[in-house]
Amino acid sequence: MSNIPEDLKYAKSHEWVRLDGDVATIGITDFAQSELGDVVYVELPEVGRVLQVGETFGSVESVKTVSDVYAPVAGEVVEVNAALGARSELINTNPYSEGYMLKIKVSDPAAISGLLDASGYASTIG
Repeated sequence: MSNIPEDLKYAKSHEWVRLDGDVATIGITDFAQSELGDVVYVELPEVGRVLQVGETFGSVESVKTVSDVYAPVAGEVVEVNAALGARSELINTNPYSEGYMLKIKVSDPAAISGLLDASGYASTIG
């Protein structure tokens, strides 16, 4: 069974969101990284880029495949996890903390309520 923290929100496309004020930290779920296998490269957007909900903001390349990653909330990228450049395996070992991908200043914090809670996400992955 995948690790699905109760304090996060989830998109059906396997991204997680942790909202702190109007800044959302975003990464891919434990389930997603386990499906991908060993992550070897991560492509992230430029700081300052404005993302819409559902827009591709980067990709995760593993030994098996390349998978796009989608913005679960809209807003401006205020930080990317530079550590992933040299240590992309952080997505595999610690997807909910050190392996986060980016932080977005959310344009509408209320929009996060449209995302899945932990039990809703658990039911989507079966």
